[in-house]
Amino acid sequence: MFRLIDSPLGPLRLQASPRGLSRVEFTATGALPEAVGSADERDVEKHSTDVLDAAQAQLAEYFAGRRRAFELALDPPTTTEFRAAVHAQLTEIGYGETVAYRDVAQMLGRPGATRAVGSACGANPLLIVRPCHRVLRSDGGLGGYAGGLAAKRFLLALEEI
Repeated sequence: MFRLIDSPLGPLRLQASPRGLSRVEFTATGALPEAVGSADERDVEKHSTDVLDAAQAQLAEYFAGRRRAFELALDPPTTTEFRAAVHAQLTEIGYGETVAYRDVAQMLGRPGATRAVGSACGANPLLIVRPCHRVLRSDGGLGGYAGGLAAKRFLLALEEI
């Protein structure tokens, strides 16, 4: 199930399953059609709607400066073991903190995997919720970000980094 929400960065597309939030992504403007299910799917849709409601509320609190951590059930898409480890490590980076890609590689016991960490961050399906915007180049530069560098700058400024 999908929902398009407004944010200070433009529209965000949220995707959820009954198990949790599975995707947060920047999208072009315009409404996305809601999936229409059968009567037998109403319970599944209700759980997904609850997940989307919670995600929308928590993102609004985050953008308003009233939330520093997300308390959401997550159901990310299947990925490689390494990318899953990187994505898990992202949740350990505290609000208002930054680390370098090489730091994440070292935390994972893979000091030579700096570029692979960057690639895993780029494949993060849960932008903002899994804060890949807090990972910088070793020289302190911004590096890439799925929402663009302006979005990364905005999120870092929001957290006063």
